[in-house]
Parts: sequence; structure tokens; C-alpha cells
Amino acid sequence: MPQRPQRPCRHKGCNTLHRNKNGHCDEHQTDTVGWRRTEPAKGTTTQRGYGYRWQQQRERILKRDGYLCQECYRHGKLTLAKEVDHIVNKAMGGTDDDGNLESKCIPHHRAKTQREAEEARNRAKPIK
Repeated sequence: MPQRPQRPCRHKGCNTLHRNKNGHCDEHQTDTVGWRRTEPAKGTTTQRGYGYRWQQQRERILKRDGYLCQECYRHGKLTLAKEVDHIVNKAMGGTDDDGNLESKCIPHHRAKTQREAEEARNRAKPIK
């Protein structure tokens, strides 16, 4: 069977020729991402603090809030909540205390997470 043709490495600035299926030379194998990666980039849910105890607490908060999105409820709508969110996020000093948690629907949780990420990026930018 003929050999696969050599191609340049996909790593920026590297032109080393290789025959690897993943597109990277032997030196840049760690650049390969996708379904073959064996460990999550941020660690497992347990490593990030969302293990069994969190799952129990999450269920307790959803039950406490009647499985309703609290953001929607404040605006007079009844929407099924599937997420539990930190009111003050952990990166800003929030805790896993029940008083700092509320149920949210997926769209409101996603919007709040994006807003917090944007605020964090803005804080990290140097002032000119």
C-alpha cells in the first residue's frame, strides 16, 4: 500500500513535513483537539467542584424554586428551570451557599454567563 503523502504541520509557523493523520508533526501533537482528547480542558465536573454534593444541592435549589426560572418569574412569566446559577459568581467571591443560588432557564443562564465573561474580559484589558 502506498504511503500517505507528506504535508506541512498545521501549527502556526511550523512547516515540518509529516504523515500523521491529525495534521500535526510529532513536536506539535499536543495541539490536536477534538473527540480524541482524553481529558477535558477544565477538568471533570468533580474537579471543578460540581460533583455529587453539588448535584444534591442543585436538586434542592430547583425544588425550592418550584422548578421555575426565577428571572422569568420576576417578569411575570412561568418558565421551566433546568439550571442552577450563582447569583454572585464564584470568580467574584460568591459561595455555594443556598442563598447565593437560584434556578434559571437555559436562555437566561446562558445570557448571564456571557455577560459575566464579557465583564471579566473587560476587567482584564489594560487601560490605555
